[in-house]
Amino acid sequence: MNTFSKLALSASALCISATASFADQVIADDLIVQGSACIGFDCSNGESFGFDTLRLKENNLRIHFDDTSTSASFPRNDWRILANDTGNGGDSYLGIEDSTAGRRIVTFEAGAPANAMVLDSAGRLGMGIDNPVVEMHIRNGDSPTLRLDQDGSSGFAAQTWDLAGNEANFFVRDVTNGSQLPLKIKPGADSDSLVIAANNDVGVGTQSPSAPLHVRRNTGVAGDMLRLENNEGVVLRLVDTAIDGQEWTVQSNNGLFRMASPAVPGPEMTIDDNGNVTITGTLTTAGSCSVGCDRVFDEDYDIRPIEVHAEYMWANKHLPAVGPTSENGPMNISDKVGGILNELEHAHIYIEELNRHIKALEIRLDSLEDS
Repeated sequence: MNTFSKLALSASALCISATASFADQVIADDLIVQGSACIGFDCSNGESFGFDTLRLKENNLRIHFDDTSTSASFPRNDWRILANDTGNGGDSYLGIEDSTAGRRIVTFEAGAPANAMVLDSAGRLGMGIDNPVVEMHIRNGDSPTLRLDQDGSSGFAAQTWDLAGNEANFFVRDVTNGSQLPLKIKPGADSDSLVIAANNDVGVGTQSPSAPLHVRRNTGVAGDMLRLENNEGVVLRLVDTAIDGQEWTVQSNNGLFRMASPAVPGPEMTIDDNGNVTITGTLTTAGSCSVGCDRVFDEDYDIRPIEVHAEYMWANKHLPAVGPTSENGPMNISDKVGGILNELEHAHIYIEELNRHIKALEIRLDSLEDS
């Protein structure tokens, strides 16, 4: 058969009715297409590909990865790339489906904004930004937010938290309970505003707390270091767990500052807003008697004659051991009490001397009356 006859036979084979049934074509070799390919019922003769190399074109678009491995030691899960739902009124999206499990695990909805998700060459994930500068970078025009949503599907109570930030503050929002904001950090807060050390000590204004709660202010401006507020009275409870749970409460209420032990009825100490102090027990000072109290009774103690003592008292307008006392200024109670005791003991020595002189005079008087 000549070449012309072969070409005529090939042409007649191609001119088959469109209604004819075609057998599947099996190519038992590599297939190389030096051009673009279109697959689908709606591909047309003379398809304009533009820059597309592969095009799927019909009303139901799916790519199925069917792994036919049979050995248990080989992975064999099937996957599918989906484009849109197949039913009327369905969603428009691009999805990745775990076909073996029958679950769509990744979905990109149509209409998403530009740069909704970007993974750059350094492995940094951007959401709303095409050039992320940290491992996960979220950009939004108003309060970019990360939501943590426990939906109750594992048997635990449903709870939703938001982690967000804006020009007013960085905050944690308890969405489930009325969208309360239990944690806020204002812009401009200094470094080490709040630090939890490895031993659980908490530092406020210091990165090296040396106590369970260590507060430091370096501004050089006077102000409160610790402030407790409560509209029903402020209570600070101190519990010593090593001694049978011994407790003390420090309370401010109704114009009184109180210190009390719950084990004993009534407060042990109160201070009113006029500065008056009431103590139900005894007051003990650890100060020493610097002027010498009981030493005045020692034989080597130099006691001034009563005339010298009186002369000093009137000249200086105070007792020698007590010292001067300002009418309105503060005073050292320990020193004053020690000085008063010293002067009281001097006074009793002077009284005892005067008593001896009086008795001696009475004896002489009696002897004169008898003579």
